[in-house]
Amino acid sequence: MIITRTPFRLSFFGGGTDYPAWFKEHGGLVVGTTFQRYCYISCRPLPPFFEYQTRVVYSRTELVSKNQDIQHPAIRGCLKYLGVENGLEIHHDGDLPARSGLGSSSSFTVGFLLGLHALRHEMPTRKDLADQAILVEQEVLQESVGIQDQIFAAHGGMRIIRIERDGDYIVEPLILPPDYSTALEQHVLLGFTGITRFATDLAKNQIDQIQQGKSPLDEIQGIAEEAVKLFGSHADLPKIGELLDKNWKLKRSIAPGVSNDSIDDLYATAKKAGAYGGKIMGAGGGGFIMFFAPPYRHEEIKKALSKIRVWVPFKCDHTGAQVIFHNDEQ
Repeated sequence: MIITRTPFRLSFFGGGTDYPAWFKEHGGLVVGTTFQRYCYISCRPLPPFFEYQTRVVYSRTELVSKNQDIQHPAIRGCLKYLGVENGLEIHHDGDLPARSGLGSSSSFTVGFLLGLHALRHEMPTRKDLADQAILVEQEVLQESVGIQDQIFAAHGGMRIIRIERDGDYIVEPLILPPDYSTALEQHVLLGFTGITRFATDLAKNQIDQIQQGKSPLDEIQGIAEEAVKLFGSHADLPKIGELLDKNWKLKRSIAPGVSNDSIDDLYATAKKAGAYGGKIMGAGGGGFIMFFAPPYRHEEIKKALSKIRVWVPFKCDHTGAQVIFHNDEQ
């Protein structure tokens, strides 16, 4: 039995520059972190006592006689990529809902690949794990996704991801003084709108805009460069918040569907209640929304945003994907 734990990610700056349609021409830069909410996956060989070969349990239960008949795309894709044909029992549990803008799909893919490797007594590097997850999602599943989610999930921690035009990338730690890092965490206010959506549909719209030369990603990438400098100089946190606000005004214009009247109203209300800035997470359209505000303003913001279904406490994760249980007894 193997159990893996993989964190979700929160991207501060540079989202969208990790799409191949962009970075193959311009390079890319993303600044963000993983945080202490996780995807848990358990997997074990399934003895041939049953009428089915493999059992998969997530929001539904699948009992299949062949692994290629599994409906869950990431599970089917990972098994295909690694050539796994034997029977398995696979369970998924997540701290947060899927399709909500926090990279949950890639966290699942990274965590499941790690579990499959562990069953084979293999220990892939964090880079190998991220690269394999990118390949599964982009090539095996043919999904319109970037590469930041897989990298964050595999590596964990506060990171700067620099992407080259050839698709290679460098993952740098974002090193901050402990008191500054704590204050940064305390400024983050993360709320769930209650709306889930398929990010790939929104991503296709954004990629279309990139290919038509209508995307503001050059300015968004410039803001990410500015953010790296501000973090490097330990700038006052209101300046980080103002930069997030500037970034959001550009992000909401990337493509139709990123924002809507309801999201715009939430954002305007939060700013009026004291937020410096913020953003809808992931590809947009719903899911989680993040505000950056001094802690003494948080309660006032929460009261003003009664439509937010759940507020999630935020604290950075520094572990990345890992095996948290391994029982090799036969």
